[in-house]
Amino acid sequence: MRIRHQSENTEQLVATIVEAMDSLKGKEIVTLDLRETGTNVTDYFVICHANSKTQVDAIADKIIDEVRDKVGIKPYHIEGRDNTEWILIDFVDVVVHVFLQSMRSYYQLEELWADAEKIVNGENN
Repeated sequence: MRIRHQSENTEQLVATIVEAMDSLKGKEIVTLDLRETGTNVTDYFVICHANSKTQVDAIADKIIDEVRDKVGIKPYHIEGRDNTEWILIDFVDVVVHVFLQSMRSYYQLEELWADAEKIVNGENN
């Protein structure tokens, strides 16, 4: 089990991320619980996709703003802002993946981490 670094309430962090994704119509919102997989990467992945690069960027911005305002933490690291096809937001305990639909289909993170518990979230699934 990994030592937590950033959030005292990981479940609140995950819920805030899912709400932000859902509020901007993120598609097929999924949480992967990695705690029992034997990995030290993170506790959770939260994944969604969007239909345009503009929407990918907007969802990522909304997540960052909502987590800062509601949970009080900033991302440890952000990747993918240059091409906005796949933005990764690392909150240490939770890693967020906001994909363009074609990139999500190509990389299939849910399949790569098939041994993780999969939780389907949001109303737009």
